[in-house]
Amino acid sequence: MNDAQLRPAGPGSGPGGTPTAIALSPILSARYRSRDLERIQAAAPGARIVTLSREGLTDEPVEDVEVLLRGWLSSDAFDRLLVRAPRLNYVHSASAGVESALTPAARERGVVITNARGVFSRPIAEYVLMMILAVSRRLPGLLELQRERTWQPLEGVELRDVTVGIVGLGSIGRAVGALATAFGCRVVAVRRRAEPADRVVSPDEETRSFGEVMLDRVGGPESLPELLAESDFVVLAAPLTPETEGMIDEAALAAMKPGAWLINIARGRLVDERALLNALRDGAIGGAILDTFREEPLSPSSPFYDLPNVIVTPHTSWSSGRVLDRSVELFCDNLRRYAAGDPLLNVVDPTAGY
Repeated sequence: MNDAQLRPAGPGSGPGGTPTAIALSPILSARYRSRDLERIQAAAPGARIVTLSREGLTDEPVEDVEVLLRGWLSSDAFDRLLVRAPRLNYVHSASAGVESALTPAARERGVVITNARGVFSRPIAEYVLMMILAVSRRLPGLLELQRERTWQPLEGVELRDVTVGIVGLGSIGRAVGALATAFGCRVVAVRRRAEPADRVVSPDEETRSFGEVMLDRVGGPESLPELLAESDFVVLAAPLTPETEGMIDEAALAAMKPGAWLINIARGRLVDERALLNALRDGAIGGAILDTFREEPLSPSSPFYDLPNVIVTPHTSWSSGRVLDRSVELFCDNLRRYAAGDPLLNVVDPTAGY
């Protein structure tokens, strides 16, 4: 990525280089609080704030909008906004995944996109470790015995005897690795490529120092079959790109260690759900912990709900009381950088897709 891509299209046309207008679509599962709006206004003095609905609708003019904080907004609604907002040149995604923002229209305009890398790392890593502990210490079985009023001790597994395989070594993957090694797990990982040394990262990305130093082995995509064969838990933390979509297919599931569990906290479309259902029903793998699905919310008729070796959660691994504060602070930091013409944090490489 060259220097021009790391910088905004230019200082905003408002006072002191701030954007004339900033559009906000709903982020996460919360509405903007008054203090959030005050922080955004303080980071871009004089900018007009335009609030959008989830459909991208507003009663206010958007012709002068230069910056968008993008939360719940479909690709179609985003493209319609691009047409109505010809000066929009910078989008900050409130999620780490940006597949819905990297539309052909956004690419053609050369819109700079940043994401929420680092904002969700800690709560997601804690969720993953909670699930690894629950399965290793037989919590689902113990709860079933409690419901049956049966006194039957179950033998657990110590985490120092567990191998965790992490697919995707961004901030979330590294946070999972940090906690897993702290608990004594052996951790191996695969990632697409080495990070450039000059990538600007958010100060909130507390796990940016974790990597090969704390892990047993880190390989490229070609080492995925080896990771699958030796891991007791396979954690999907990869971004959704054309290369990763459907990566956990019938062949990948067949390569997994017998009795291993799949944990998906990334994107549902990384997994061939039909193949996963077959593997779970046949006992080819031990089980799955699924926080994300191809279609959300998951239909009440989904067979995943009925399988005894599946734990389903409603895309909640990211949630914590601190997430919204970190999200707004990262956006405000980038607003200040935008006005000053400084490099933005967490710039997305449109070629890589993350």
